[in-house]
Amino acid sequence: MATYTERILGLLGDRPPAASLEQTATRIQEVARRLDARGLARSYAPGKWTAAQVLCHLADAEIATGFRLRQALSEDNHVIQPFDQDRWADRYQGLDGAVAARAFGALRQWNLALIRSLTPADLARPAHHPERGPEPVGHIIKMLAGHDLNHLAQLEQCLTR
Repeated sequence: MATYTERILGLLGDRPPAASLEQTATRIQEVARRLDARGLARSYAPGKWTAAQVLCHLADAEIATGFRLRQALSEDNHVIQPFDQDRWADRYQGLDGAVAARAFGALRQWNLALIRSLTPADLARPAHHPERGPEPVGHIIKMLAGHDLNHLAQLEQCLTR
């Protein structure tokens, strides 16, 4: 079985990460607009997150990854602070998925502005994830792009269930 990193990077494949981040953000916004209250409450699979919870997670992940990027760019040999997504998700009950989608969109635009400004030296800046090992800035960006694709597929399933 592939590790989480292999699976997420496999979703991205050879696509340019910044272009993928822009395209998936647009698609996530489109899907979110198509989900009414019932759609936002729908899960993509039994026992899994609802569409609203996926949107909350995407907004949180955008905050966390944006912070990781900025820390790695400003601190030598930055050690990434992991977070437990399930513990964060404990707070999603009752939060508005549409608000989360709008927050995600704004944060993504801000993070894309940063990502597009990076030089090859910036992309190579080292960081270390305590659970996954070395993750230079360019790798963090690729992981975010693959992460998007994973959750976009879940949201699209919510449209059709």
